[in-house]
Amino acid sequence: MLLDSIRTQYDSLSKSEKKVALAVLEQPELAIAENITALAKKADVSEPTVVRFCRAIGFDGWQAFKLKLAQGLALSTGDGASPVLDDMAADLVDKVCNRSINTLLDLRNSLDANAIEQALQVLGRANTIEFYGQGTSGIIAADAQHKFFRSGVPTVAYSDPHIHSIAASLLKKGDVVVAISQRGNSVSLLRSVQLARSSGAAIVVLAPSGTPLAELATVLIPIDLQFHTDPYTPISARLAHLVVIDILAVGLALRLSPERRKKMLQAQKALQKFDLQFDSFLQAP
Repeated sequence: MLLDSIRTQYDSLSKSEKKVALAVLEQPELAIAENITALAKKADVSEPTVVRFCRAIGFDGWQAFKLKLAQGLALSTGDGASPVLDDMAADLVDKVCNRSINTLLDLRNSLDANAIEQALQVLGRANTIEFYGQGTSGIIAADAQHKFFRSGVPTVAYSDPHIHSIAASLLKKGDVVVAISQRGNSVSLLRSVQLARSSGAAIVVLAPSGTPLAELATVLIPIDLQFHTDPYTPISARLAHLVVIDILAVGLALRLSPERRKKMLQAQKALQKFDLQFDSFLQAP
């Protein structure tokens, strides 16, 4: 639909046109309900800029764009994605993949590169890194630990609130906690992060901005995306958090000292050797 097209063409737009695109993506219903003056004010651009934006994405002007947007929203749910219940398998593939693609496009357009840089600086100095999360975020924490431990920094992941509260109280200055949350308001996770702060640890938070957890961050990587809540679709927040973890893991690996890079290479070779031995075992008569 049209919102997908805007996301796809976003990088080709001018700086001012991108402001219009973001305003439409954030609140497409308001773009339909209001006039061009209101949209220009919301995007902090001029009305001619709105017209240029409409033409840049393939429309003759504001009215044609507004009509197409209204038609697209009328055929979809309020967030621009069709419900998948009762769909055929081919439609399921299309809708779920599109939803995931749109999540990544939104993440790319909104992710704060400065926050990533600050987080990498903190992680690069860490003596130990502990990942805290609960529920789905606990699975992301485990994935993060699996990716980060190869860097040579001692890492661990906790998803049990009792365990990560004890672990947090044992931290010290130079340690880092990466707290992961889709909502940013888990009472038990907040308590553990507060304990970690009191122990002198730095806190990197992956959560929505403006949440209680975000307020406790040494470095906040805000993930402010609109996620689907119906039970028939994947949780897009999980995908966004996993990609941010990948970005941090790759960024840290690129900053490793020559000695740590050597150790990381040794670990990779050990894994490859194990795989070869295991394959030989399977092939034995």
